[in-house]
Amino acid sequence: MHGDAIGAWMTRPAEHAGDYTPAGATFTVKRIGFGAMQLPGPGVWGPPRDHAAALAVLREALALGINHIDTSDYYGPHVANQLVREALAPYPADLVIITKVGGVRGPDKSWGVALSRTELIAAVHDNLRHLGVEAIDVVNLRVGTNKGPNEDSIAEPLSVLIELQQQGLIKHLGLSNISAKQLAEGRAMASIVCVQNSYNVINRRSDPLIAECAANGIAFVPFGPLGGFRQLDWNRLDALAARAGTKPRQLALAWLLHRAPNVLLIPGTSHVDHLRENVAAGALPLSSDILEELESEPAV
Repeated sequence: MHGDAIGAWMTRPAEHAGDYTPAGATFTVKRIGFGAMQLPGPGVWGPPRDHAAALAVLREALALGINHIDTSDYYGPHVANQLVREALAPYPADLVIITKVGGVRGPDKSWGVALSRTELIAAVHDNLRHLGVEAIDVVNLRVGTNKGPNEDSIAEPLSVLIELQQQGLIKHLGLSNISAKQLAEGRAMASIVCVQNSYNVINRRSDPLIAECAANGIAFVPFGPLGGFRQLDWNRLDALAARAGTKPRQLALAWLLHRAPNVLLIPGTSHVDHLRENVAAGALPLSSDILEELESEPAV
């Protein structure tokens, strides 16, 4: 490897985690991406506390080698997408922008469900407009509730997105907050390139889905990789991280990358230093004894 190539490798640490191409997809992404949910203000509402810092985080993400951004028009609402556009447009050719529909924010900052035909069509067009694109690389259909997946049929809302895909407004489809039954239903209707479910070192209810996705070339993207609204046992992770010579957040992310080759990460932050720490997890080697102890972490 020539000197310039070595320098580029070192300055783009997201490449250390490797990459993944979902079956049927026209893109390849680095296994560590960036989630834009934390860029708006407190409670994922309104403008960021520091507008310039939010733009800097997005630009640094690309500088570190990240080539996929996970966002949604109901983050803010509209704020996350507007920041993505301001910071990154005109978009690099290899940048994959992934958004999600199926939710809505109420004026009281609540999180609601928006799965009617009218709401889904409006949501896709809102994403297109605020991102400034003619077609969205991936649109995830978010179903279920804030408590997790349910077993309701997804045929009706997914059929709306399939129509929009046929119109050329969506390139690829994904599913979020789903059950195994819903994945099977979705795959019978369309090519699904990714699944986003809550998953981390203590929340492993989606273990069967990870295996199902891996067997079919579908990316599995954990949300709440660091616990989300349910915090991880940081005391235990602190001890393991000290033994591994790293930080607990990095350890939790590195474990997810070791979990399966189709797992992609989208940790979010509004701070450049945290972003760099998250991306560095992609190069973190984990010894067999550390992995064994993480595997034995009490799971729910």
